[in-house]
This record gives sequence, structure tokens and C-alpha cells, in this order.
Amino acid sequence: MSGKSIKSVFSMFVILLVQSSLFAETKDEKATFAGGCFWCMEHPFEKLEGVSSVISGYTGGRKENPAYEEVSAGATFHFESVQIAYDPSKISYSELLDVFWRQIDPTDPGGQFVDRGLQYRTAIFYHNEEQKNLAEESKEQLDKSGRYEEQIVTEITEATSFYKAEEYHQDYYKKSPLQYKAYRRGSGRDKFLERIWGKKMETEHSSKYQIFKKPTNEELRTKLNPLQYKVTQEDGTERPFENEFWENKKEGIYVDIVSGEPLFISHDKFASGTGWPSFTKTLEPEHIVEVEDRKFFVKRIEVRSKYADSHLGHVFNDGPEPTGLRYCINSASLRFIPKEDLDKEGYGEYKKLFEK
Repeated sequence: MSGKSIKSVFSMFVILLVQSSLFAETKDEKATFAGGCFWCMEHPFEKLEGVSSVISGYTGGRKENPAYEEVSAGATFHFESVQIAYDPSKISYSELLDVFWRQIDPTDPGGQFVDRGLQYRTAIFYHNEEQKNLAEESKEQLDKSGRYEEQIVTEITEATSFYKAEEYHQDYYKKSPLQYKAYRRGSGRDKFLERIWGKKMETEHSSKYQIFKKPTNEELRTKLNPLQYKVTQEDGTERPFENEFWENKKEGIYVDIVSGEPLFISHDKFASGTGWPSFTKTLEPEHIVEVEDRKFFVKRIEVRSKYADSHLGHVFNDGPEPTGLRYCINSASLRFIPKEDLDKEGYGEYKKLFEK
């Protein structure tokens, strides 16, 4: 074979190799939902494997680039909404629809829970005919299920321009966890969803820890060392500067020592000078329960894990910006999962948080 022929064959091989790699890539698709206050619609989707981003914004209205004040006044006819980028090879549009229906009251034409007005209506904004058909089919099935006494009024309409909301609205549940929890608790959303869906309020994508059964005290004494048991089960406190993670600077996540539910991430850890691991916010706010603690004649806010009910520590208002919070946590209540072990340990959905 001549040199020219070899070069031609090699060039064709390179072209085929490049084409095959391009075809192998899966491009993210978009899904857009309106479910009332967009603060409450971010985290149910952000934690799903296959979802790369969830953005709060405005869509379906009459004005370009509206400001929050205009939308909240109802003058622009926009919906508060979220736009989701997802990998269809990892999660389907039907699965996203299933999560969406479990976050809202689809029978309310005037808003959602405590939030009233045009901007808080529910809607599915489809980006292609397949999404339209799947949305209509899922709505019809839910309407026929008998789960609701009233008819479902959630709109299904073609997606139009989506305008990203102001930065302070993005990931509000992470930036202002105390305010978010207080708002959500008072909104009536969770009470309604628990009444309608019960234990099925969250899908299997949302929280596998929901089915966690706490071991007996005898089993825990076998599983935990004496200090871990004292801290998590008897509300104890370990010594400052003499615990496992107070100086840990490795990248990874911190999970409950009993249940394994994800609680904190290394990105949010900071040197507080107290001698205990300190974090500015939680990784999964719904895995954290805050309880008023009046022991020792001082009012404090105790932090516990939701599913294991482990005592973790306390949260204070003397942390750094942007949250101003300091989650002061006992190392003995935590297990650390390095970022390189996330897949092996079953936490692969958090790998994307460490991508540059």
C-alpha cells in the first residue's frame, strides 16, 4: 500500500472515530415546570441523578427580562418556574413529571398554598411534542386516579422565553436554610403533600433514607464506639480539637454515622477556631431537623438528622457570609466519604458537585 493510501485510510479512521465519539455524547435536554414559589421547586430536582442544573426564573409572561417586583405584583403574567437541564440517558422526562406532580396542588387555579396570584399558578411548559404528549398523558392518569376530589387545572403549554431570576433567588434553600425552612413550614405545602401522598410523597429518586429503620439500642452499641453512641444517642459532646474531622481538609461529603444520610459537603466547611467541624450550610436541608434546646439555661438550636434522629450538634448565627450560619457538628456523629469513593460508597449523584 502506498504512503498516500495509508494516509487516506488513517484520515478516514480518524473521521469515523471523531463521529462515533460525537454520537456517543448525550446532550442535555430542558424541562420547565411552574409549581408555585420557585424556592420550593429547586431541591426536589437538584438531587436527582442525571440532572445537571435547576434554575429559578420567570416564563409565560408578556414582558422581556422582568424583575421580581414586577412578576410578584402579577403585572407581567409570568409564572415563577424552574428550568431543569437533564441527561435523558440517566433520567427520563416521565420521571421528572412524577417528581413534579408530587410537589404541588394541581387542583388550585389561584396559586399554591399560602402564595396567591397569577405568578404562583402551576404549569408544565413542554419543549417538544414528545414532552407535550407525556405531560398530557400523565395529567390524565393522575386525574383518573381519584387522588384528588377536585379536577386538575395545571396548564400544559408550549415553552416560551425563560428569564433567569435574580441571583439571590437561586438555591435559596441552601443560602438561607433557616428562613427557607420557616417559610416552607408555614406555607402549608408539606402538610398538604403528606396528606395526599403519605409515604409516597417523595419518589425513590428523592430519598432512599425514607425507608431507613433505626437499629435498636443494643444493635447501635455494637455498631458504634462508646463516644459515637454517647454523642448521637445521648446528646453528648466530644472534646474540641481532639476529634476526627475538625481539621479535615479533604474533599468529600459528611454523612450520618448511623443512617448514612448525606448532611454536609467539604465546600461548605470552614475553620471556625472552635475545635469542631463547622459548616456554613447543609448539603441536604431536608435531612436536617432543628430543635429548640434549653439545656444549661441557654436557648440554642440543636441539629439532628431526620431519619436516624442522631444528635449532630448546634447551629449558630455567627458564621461567615453568605449564610451567616455556623453548623457546629460533632465528628463522632459523622462519617466522611472522600470524593474519589463516592461511586463505591453509593453516593455517585454527588460527584458532579466536585467537577471543576
